[in-house]
Amino acid sequence: MTATCSHLNTALELAAVGLPVLPLLDGKGPFGNCRACAKNACGGRPNMKRAGACRCPAPCHAWAAATTSLNVVTSRLWVAAWERAVCVGYHPGGARLTVVDLDNAAAVSWARETLPTTRTVATTRGEHWIYRGVMGSHNAVRAGVDIKSAMSYARWLGPGAGRMADLPSTVRALVVKEETTPARGEVVSSLPVGATWDRTVAAGCRHTDGYVRTGLERGLTLVRSRVESGAGSQAFGVARFLAAQHTECPGPCGLDVIGGEIVAAAVSVGVPESYAHRAVTNGLSAAERGAA
Repeated sequence: MTATCSHLNTALELAAVGLPVLPLLDGKGPFGNCRACAKNACGGRPNMKRAGACRCPAPCHAWAAATTSLNVVTSRLWVAAWERAVCVGYHPGGARLTVVDLDNAAAVSWARETLPTTRTVATTRGEHWIYRGVMGSHNAVRAGVDIKSAMSYARWLGPGAGRMADLPSTVRALVVKEETTPARGEVVSSLPVGATWDRTVAAGCRHTDGYVRTGLERGLTLVRSRVESGAGSQAFGVARFLAAQHTECPGPCGLDVIGGEIVAAAVSVGVPESYAHRAVTNGLSAAERGAA
């Protein structure tokens, strides 16, 4: 059996059980974008820039190209990619999984002492610990440890051994270290009191007041629910999502006031104000870049 057939067969088996797959090149890298998708000119795959804008049949956009469609995996352009591929990759977050990538013996020893046991897969230098659940992906959360889940990909190195456990808070805490300790007592904040969104700050918004307030309140509820950890990351996601709803408005839409309410919600559950401001500003900016 040729390497191409082997990779393609593996990809088909994984896709059939719901694991989104993609071909990887030498060096574990994804295939580069085609000319039409270069520099995200097409808008990107779903969840990258403008959801659903890219209709490219080639395996462009790295993790976002990962698919469970057998028709796509066996299409002409994908078969051509499998002929050049050196291994099969997969998108853990797309299968509601998280991979804790332990890159050396010291990292493996730390995991055995700290994390709940789960399914493990041997790698060239260490191990992948795979948990049931999805979270944000981050590199170098500690020495030799990367988190691969949403918006990331991992190499398929076999099914591994052991029973898969649910994603523990210990792993989630690795990427929210700056916000895991709530402030003691009253939160010191310079945020203005009572700065809430209304039509007076959004003369150019094409949405109704009810639409904006409903979305904002749902977002604020999500942030406030993160009383132990994750409020900063949640604030970033809420800011990015809400700002993306206004990319087609003539403006102004009062996004600065919306951002202020999100910051206040994050601060109320113990996120340092500077961190909350940074997370929300980055979230608003990410949506604006996506619309550019």
